[in-house]
Amino acid sequence: MKIRVRDHVQLSLDRMAKVALASTERALLDLYCVAPGQSQKPHSHAGEDKIYYVLEGTGRFSLAGAEEKLEPGDALVAPSGVEHGLVNDGTEPLLVLVVVAPPPPHAPDKRKP
Repeated sequence: MKIRVRDHVQLSLDRMAKVALASTERALLDLYCVAPGQSQKPHSHAGEDKIYYVLEGTGRFSLAGAEEKLEPGDALVAPSGVEHGLVNDGTEPLLVLVVVAPPPPHAPDKRKP
């Protein structure tokens, strides 16, 4: 399945947008569209690993209480049970590909027939 990520960008002034791009039984691919000043509160997932990959913009990502500044081409891996989050402290939109494995139970089924 080919996905033109750029076609799925959705920026909202109210809150960060999570766009489900694809899923299988073993993984979920999301696009996070984060306007300047928006954030994802630190949280953790039991039994799910999360990988953030920055496409555009910059932001501060937290992992186990430590913060890292990420820019395009940078990735951050949050293993199961480890607290993680992000904030767009820049002036441009932050676009992040996110892989979650296995997908959470509430993930939409985005497989092509």
